Amino acid sequence: MKQLAKYNQLFTEYLEQNTRIPEPRNLYEPIQYILNLGGKRIRPILTLIGSDIFGIPPEQALPAALAIEIFHNFSLVHDDIMDAAPLRRGKDTVHSKWDINTGILSGDAMLIQAYQCFEVYDSKLFQQLVNLFSQTALEVCEGQQYDIDFETRNDVTENEYLKMITYKTSVLIGCAFQMGSIIADQDKKEQKFIYEYGKLLGIAFQLQDDYLDAFGNPETFGKQVGGDIIENKKTYLYIKAEELGNLSQVKRLHQLYSLKNKIDNSGKIEITQQIFNESGATEATLDTIKNYTNKAFDIVEKLKISDKNKKLLIDFGIYLMNRRV
Repeated sequence: MKQLAKYNQLFTEYLEQNTRIPEPRNLYEPIQYILNLGGKRIRPILTLIGSDIFGIPPEQALPAALAIEIFHNFSLVHDDIMDAAPLRRGKDTVHSKWDINTGILSGDAMLIQAYQCFEVYDSKLFQQLVNLFSQTALEVCEGQQYDIDFETRNDVTENEYLKMITYKTSVLIGCAFQMGSIIADQDKKEQKFIYEYGKLLGIAFQLQDDYLDAFGNPETFGKQVGGDIIENKKTYLYIKAEELGNLSQVKRLHQLYSLKNKIDNSGKIEITQQIFNESGATEATLDTIKNYTNKAFDIVEKLKISDKNKKLLIDFGIYLMNRRV
């Protein structure tokens, strides 16, 4: 999408102008490092869209967009420590490149910096933005805890899993959109609609990520296909396979997910993929992705914005959900 490229360029230039490495360098250099690792910058772009579609120049939303981007990357720094992940976007994670203490402290500093971004707004806007941001940040932490809890549980339900990904991933997408609408001085009803659009699209996005992790193209996916299977992560596909599979399929699935590097990983991935397909879990997952995407598109029609801007939101959703990697 050409429009996304324009938002991306606008935000990237602002990011470059507002990141620096003061003393002590060992605190701030890791922050600049993670912020410069790239990515699609989807979340800050959504804040710019959220103001632009309601008639306010996206430049006014840049500080809030930067807050979202810093917070998102802060959460990645700490998530990588918890997951003992060596790589992020193909590069060393912060705690791998420096050490765990640096990762914790630099991450803490990023959270503070995110809040400082809102200080440029007047008191009314500041309070609204910070209230939403704080609630969202807490929900992201709750989602991360649910995710950790689920690693040791064998009875996670579909509704529990959907709640976890809503908190861990999609509320931040909803927040990004709503912050743009707050800056555009929209009423609570419009704010709620644009938030719900982002949240529903975020759920679909995360479910699609589950699907692509199992069935994506290894040449373009950007990370190892089947990684969730190797790590025995109980994704939506796994939960639906447990629900829809026959006794033999479910028993075999449990056997595979009790193994850790005891069989050839490619064989484990292939057998698990077969169970997902034959049990109907794959089809059910794709149907759920489509359902949440359509729910998001239904909300677009309720927004009091121009047809051109409604099309922008629909086109963005199609762009986001047409990842065929």
